[in-house]
Amino acid sequence: MSSNQVALLLFDLAFILVLAHGLGHLATRIGQPPVVGEILAGVLLGPTLLNGAVSDTLFPHEIRPLLGAMADVGVTLFMFGVGLEIERQALRGRGRMAAGVSLGSTAVPFVLGIGLGYFLLRGHPTDQKAAFIVFIGLAVSVTAFPVLARILSDRGLTGTTLGGIALATAALVDIVAWTALAGVQAGIGSSGSHWRVALMIPFVLVLFLVVRPWLRHRTRRGDGRATTSSWWYAQMLIGALLCGAATEAMGMHYIFGAFLFGLIMPSDGAERLRADLMQRTRTVTSLLLPVYFVVAGLKVDLRQFGWAETAELAAVLLVAVAGKFGGTYLGARGTGLPGRPAVALAALMNTRGLTELVILGVGLQAGLLDGSLYSLLVVMALVTTAMTGPLLTRTYKKPVIVPEPGSPTGEPVRERDRSTSVTP
Repeated sequence: MSSNQVALLLFDLAFILVLAHGLGHLATRIGQPPVVGEILAGVLLGPTLLNGAVSDTLFPHEIRPLLGAMADVGVTLFMFGVGLEIERQALRGRGRMAAGVSLGSTAVPFVLGIGLGYFLLRGHPTDQKAAFIVFIGLAVSVTAFPVLARILSDRGLTGTTLGGIALATAALVDIVAWTALAGVQAGIGSSGSHWRVALMIPFVLVLFLVVRPWLRHRTRRGDGRATTSSWWYAQMLIGALLCGAATEAMGMHYIFGAFLFGLIMPSDGAERLRADLMQRTRTVTSLLLPVYFVVAGLKVDLRQFGWAETAELAAVLLVAVAGKFGGTYLGARGTGLPGRPAVALAALMNTRGLTELVILGVGLQAGLLDGSLYSLLVVMALVTTAMTGPLLTRTYKKPVIVPEPGSPTGEPVRERDRSTSVTP
């Protein structure tokens, strides 16, 4: 790299952080999760603004591969954090209700998404028709577990019954989504690479049957309150990076390996360790993920947005919102949840955030999405995430009766409303 390129790269990083965190802070001031402002920052820095003059000046082509490499590291650690944050204890006592809600929240939008995929094929032809249709169904079925957890925390709902059901349901939906995405990517691989994809089976078995017990033994030292150190945290990052490298070498995406490594981290007796790992990982990703938003935004081009694109965006939003909202509501009502908390749960499950962007990035890299459709789906992710806060405020602003799953008496529990308490 030349001296000018180094200077421009450092300037770009500083500028990205200022804009992303600035817009993220402004988003929180109006009751939105920070990711809304951060995604918007990436779109604004893309070719849509000023006919690409901003992106071409700030991010010339020789700098973009470097930013892309940093974004890949950020997403790897983000996926490790997602796996780490999926708390298996959240499912205890809520398994039946979470399974019922997650079934509706996944199956209904997926089926509607299959029909949407057939509709979109007319304007976005591809040789991988079956994989494209399944991918579209998956793309509209996603829920962003990290964003949902942040919304619940900001509104003081984490410790409530509704918050627990939402977290348990989102955890199941996330696991199903990543598993399905892995299946889609395995299906579109070349015939000569299928033997490498088959290595995922022994890889997963080794993680859960060998690595996880070893981690449990390590974390339970000191009466189950293992203290963290820089070397221990470095080992966890090394594990996440190596697992990401392994799945990438198998012909899968690196996000799957990082996610699995976070998922196998033991929870029993290691609460303080997990909390510290999550906090440290968030610190690193807060610096690297804004780069991913910009790299993703550089691929969003809305300059040719016309009537055809408007019709496609309307269809995408209709299927994504109606499918996720209606499916979650039906699943919640079917498990005995009252009407208003069922609507609130449906609003929460409609958020997509960065999880959607990661999935869309995989689809774009695999050749399932072209630039136009990728741009429309990014807009969908932004709109549905921004909808969550206002919908939740309107549907969950008064005290409500929510039955506690697994209660020995079967009696409902009255929850105190704190939905208007938003942390900046």
